[in-house]
Amino acid sequence: MFLKTKLTRLFVTSVILFASPMPNQTGPNMNSRLKHFCLLLLCLGFLAARGEAKHFAVVVDKSNTVAALSAAELAKIFKGDNRKWPDGKTITVIVRDVSEPEMQTVLQKVCNMQPGEYRSLLAAHRIAFIAVSSEEALLKAVESTPGAVGLLDVYSITGRVNVVKIDGKLPLEQGYLLKGN
Repeated sequence: MFLKTKLTRLFVTSVILFASPMPNQTGPNMNSRLKHFCLLLLCLGFLAARGEAKHFAVVVDKSNTVAALSAAELAKIFKGDNRKWPDGKTITVIVRDVSEPEMQTVLQKVCNMQPGEYRSLLAAHRIAFIAVSSEEALLKAVESTPGAVGLLDVYSITGRVNVVKIDGKLPLEQGYLLKGN
């Protein structure tokens, strides 16, 4: 929070400096303005790289007819307690690397488990879980695996998968369970 406050102050100061008229646009004053401008760009780059909290969506393969799950049902699926969809297809859970901070947050919300606990669960249920290394790999695995379910960044969603409502809400709706951080 301290860093965010400091960056906000720096940003406001830089904007004020650029908005104020400068009688002499050369020499030390211009050099100072150029330094502030470069610092402003650096700060904006840092904030953009850091980004907002990710929003995740529960996605399933296109042939899956499940349109909604409760948070409790989702937890059972991601813990391996529920292994069949209502139509009888076997559930395959596709997950990203659980060491990623965003995934740790989501798994904490969904399963109420720490990363080490979830890694142990994955190791014990290798048949029901597939770990992938990227959003694109997760998308490909879900779309090509009948009965697959995964947690995908909302900005990676395509028409190749179906989005599942959680507790009656879609991603980006107020109160949606899988908003990161």
